[in-house]
Amino acid sequence: MADETKPEEKKIIIDEDWKSQVEAEKEAAGDDTAEEITPEAPGATLPPPNLVFLASSLYLQGMVSLGMLPNPAKPDAKQPEVHLDQARHAIDTLQMLQEKTEGNRTPQETTELETMLHELRMAFLAMQQQ
Repeated sequence: MADETKPEEKKIIIDEDWKSQVEAEKEAAGDDTAEEITPEAPGATLPPPNLVFLASSLYLQGMVSLGMLPNPAKPDAKQPEVHLDQARHAIDTLQMLQEKTEGNRTPQETTELETMLHELRMAFLAMQQQ
């Protein structure tokens, strides 16, 4: 007679309270993310995280890619470098940000976003024609 054993049933356990478990693990490990965010230099402050700051970052990337501003990563460069593909990417990303935040911006944020996009597009066209 063959040994008839039941195969073990696989049980799926759903942990409904996984967020609290993660928090408990963080506390146990002493993981304090607030300390990681603070600036290292004494007295240094970071600008508040907002839409205009994010858009300004993309704007500056676009201006550097168009050769309108010096590249901070290459302070010794004699001539500004033009990278139209990178500029186009910055413009497209800024436009996507504008579209995704439609209806959720203040009038000032809307004006600043439109101005940044207009300036980048005009500079891009000027560089394309050269």
